[in-house]
Amino acid sequence: MQCEFSDLNVLLKASSKDDVIQICREAFLYRNKPVLSDNVLNMAIDKLGSDRSTVAKLYKSLSVLLKMSVFHGSSDPKFLLQLYPSDFQKNLKELLIKITIDNMSSWKSIASASQVSLPNLVDFDWRVDVKTSSDSIARMSVPTCILNMQVQETATDVNSMPDVNGVQVELSKETLDTMLDGLSKIRDQLNSVANR
Repeated sequence: MQCEFSDLNVLLKASSKDDVIQICREAFLYRNKPVLSDNVLNMAIDKLGSDRSTVAKLYKSLSVLLKMSVFHGSSDPKFLLQLYPSDFQKNLKELLIKITIDNMSSWKSIASASQVSLPNLVDFDWRVDVKTSSDSIARMSVPTCILNMQVQETATDVNSMPDVNGVQVELSKETLDTMLDGLSKIRDQLNSVANR
C-alpha cells in the first residue's frame, strides 16, 4: 500500500500543532484497523473542518507513512525526508518529520510489542515411513516420522507479506520421544506461568 501524500494536505487546516500531533498519534495507534471508530473520525472532522471521506483517507495515508517510518526505524531527519516527495508542502513535511522523531521510540515499542520477531509456524503435517533394507544375513525395518512444517518468515518489507517456507524433518523414534518429552515440559511451564 502506498501513501497518497495529497491526502495529507488536509492537515494544513488544523488550528494548532497539537491537533496534528494528536491525529498522528491516533493514525499510528489505529494503523491496522480497517475502519476507524466514529469517535476518532468525528474528533478529526471537528479539528480539520473537513468531510468524513477526506478524513478517512487522511488516516489511511498517514498510517501508511508512519508505518513506513517506524519500519525503517531511523530518527535521522535526512533519512525521513527521503520518504516524502520533493514537491510536498515544506512546513507540513518538517512538522510530520519532527512528530515522527519525537514519537519514534514509543512507536517502535508499540510496534514490536504487537509482533513476534521469530518465524511463525503456520501449519504442519506428518507421516510415518518405514525404512527397510536387507542383505543375505538379516532384514532391517526402522520406522521414522517425517514432519513437514510450513513456516512464515519475519517481514522484510512493510508493504508485503513474508514468504511461507516448507521445512521437512526426519525423526527417529528416539528423537521423537526426546522432542515430545521436551515439548511436554514446555507445555507444563507455560501452564504454570499462565495460572499465576
